[in-house]
Amino acid sequence: MTLTVHIQNLATRERTLVTELRLVVAPGQILTLMGPSGCGKSSVLAAIAGTLDTQALRFEGRVQLDGHDIGSLPTSKRGVGLLFQDDLLFAHMTVAENLLFAVPAAPKGERHAQVRRALAEAGLADFGHRDPASLSGGQRARVALMRALLAQPRALLLDEPFSRLDAELRGQFRAFVFDHLRDKGIPAVLVTHDAADVADAALVVELAHAG
Repeated sequence: MTLTVHIQNLATRERTLVTELRLVVAPGQILTLMGPSGCGKSSVLAAIAGTLDTQALRFEGRVQLDGHDIGSLPTSKRGVGLLFQDDLLFAHMTVAENLLFAVPAAPKGERHAQVRRALAEAGLADFGHRDPASLSGGQRARVALMRALLAQPRALLLDEPFSRLDAELRGQFRAFVFDHLRDKGIPAVLVTHDAADVADAALVVELAHAG
């Protein structure tokens, strides 16, 4: 599954953020977007995911997965996952229920088996019954990633997902995320301000204020 993006123009009412940006991300690759605050990095992710505020931003371009145009599809139909700096776990659900929420429709036993496998993969096999508030930051981050992957995304967008973790946890979780994306062959676009987060130096795009 290859993610291809061509942004001809991405602009607010007052100024242009991005022009003539072309991204090609092959299966298992992690492309990094960097640049100063306000240059449009997160807006590029929103354009790919279909979550742009069209009242405030104008987008002209194309988003494709394996050559199929998904730009006209609603967010829920694009097959694009999102991982943010906040884990956004549901406080009223257990850890297992949070994961189960993301699992696509299937027989009940298979859905629960997928959750158990995900917890084991994340090193949290005995944490399914726990309240998310009782987890450490690193544990919550792992649950958030596994929830994103359980939804079976065809591509994953990461908006500074490591920024709230301390240096040691940041490195561990970064490796955990990158290993899973490569193993599953999921193309990903990562937004970050930290050069240490770059997965592949050959896949870095620097954005600047276009005007």
